[in-house]
Formats: sequence, structure tokens, C-alpha cells
Amino acid sequence: MAKELKTLFGRYFEIHCNIGSNPKLLDEALGLRFQVYCIEHAYEEPSEFPDQKETDIYDRRSHHSLLIHRPTGLAAGTVRLIRPNPSNPMGSLPIETLCEQPELYDESLLPRETIAEVSRFAVSKAFRRRLEDAPTPTGVGPDWREPEKKEELRRVPHLSLGLVQAMVCTSAQEGLTHWVAEMEPALLRMYSRLGVHWTKLGQMIEFHGKRQPCYTKLDEMLQRAKRERADIWELITDGGRCMPPNTFG
Repeated sequence: MAKELKTLFGRYFEIHCNIGSNPKLLDEALGLRFQVYCIEHAYEEPSEFPDQKETDIYDRRSHHSLLIHRPTGLAAGTVRLIRPNPSNPMGSLPIETLCEQPELYDESLLPRETIAEVSRFAVSKAFRRRLEDAPTPTGVGPDWREPEKKEELRRVPHLSLGLVQAMVCTSAQEGLTHWVAEMEPALLRMYSRLGVHWTKLGQMIEFHGKRQPCYTKLDEMLQRAKRERADIWELITDGGRCMPPNTFG
């Protein structure tokens, strides 16, 4: 079953990483963000984006990715990895304005040169039915359960895992070794069940609902995922082709 999940995903979706130099794909990602964060959830004010492309101050130092649904050509999901400000790296990530956990500032734990923050992780409303229509930007709700039969592979959260593959492949390209995030508790639980483990950073915070600050060290996360869930590892590493620094297949 390990390769079946990856094959099924590849049949329906394609991943575009590091799309900052591709204006068409970047516009699609920003347009999807506008739909999810301004229209569907009103996290941001729609009138501030008359071109219907949601942007902010972090985009210029981010690596953007986009998932495209092959049969329709529609944007299905997007995510970005925000890098620290190179001229003033400490305190320049969004999570540092929300969380005061001391570990965030421990260079031996979270090195500034190779860290990124997961942000604007969004799945198109048109595709959330695969994830039980959960009313969240990620499409993952607290009632999600892992499929028990091979015939239920369609219930696997392909889009959320596809976005993880986009982040893994971007990290391999850019030499990134650590991620931080403020994650919906339901999404964090789902990833844990699928062998993609994160470490909590202190208590939950309030940011458009309850969020858990957390981090992951990519080499350890991927090695553990391969031990626990070879099928998930196959998908998020693109069959081992996307391997961030210090990670071995």
C-alpha cells in the first residue's frame, strides 16, 4: 500500500514548489488565499485586497507552493514557508509575535539559518469534501479518522499531505532543516496519527481560534515517518527524491 497512496495522489494532483518566479502560479496561490482567508473565514479584510489577491509583509521572504488538480487545472491548495529576516533574524517570524516560549530563541534547537515558519496552509473549499467538509482553512476537522480499508484511500487527506510534500521538497531545495508553526489542534492530531510528528512549544494560544505553537526537525520527523508509516513517507518525500539536509532514506 506504500506506493499506492503516492500513485493515487499523483494521478489527481501536481505540486509546484518555489513559485515566486512564476507570476501566473503565484497569482493563483494568492487568489486562493484571498478566497480562504478573506471570503470564507474573514481572517483578513477583503476590501484591503481590491485585486482579490491576499498578501502581507512576509511574502517577499517566503517560499510559496501550489497544488493543482490535474483533471480541472484548478488551484487545490497552497502553503508558504517564511524565512527569518536576514538582516535581523531573531524575532522576525510571525510566531514570535504570538508565542513567548524560550525554546523559540534557542539557536541550538532552532537554528536561524535553516528554519522556516509554515504559513497560509490552505485547501480550496471545492476540495474539502475529501476531508469531511471541515469548516477550517486546512479542511481537517476533529472527527477525521484514518481509513481502515484499502478501498477508502480516498479518505486519506491527500491535499494536506501534498502540501507537506511541497514543504519537504522546498526544504530540500533551500537547505532548510526545521519548521515552526501555529497549528490547528485537529490538524496536529491528524498528522500524529499519520506518522508526521511535531513537538509542542508551550501552551495553546488564541489566533483565529485555538492554535498550538510547535516545531519539527525534518530529519528526525522523516526518519520516524518512514519507520511508522512507509506509505506516508513515500508521499511526502516523493518516493525519497526530496530529502532535506541530514536526512537519509
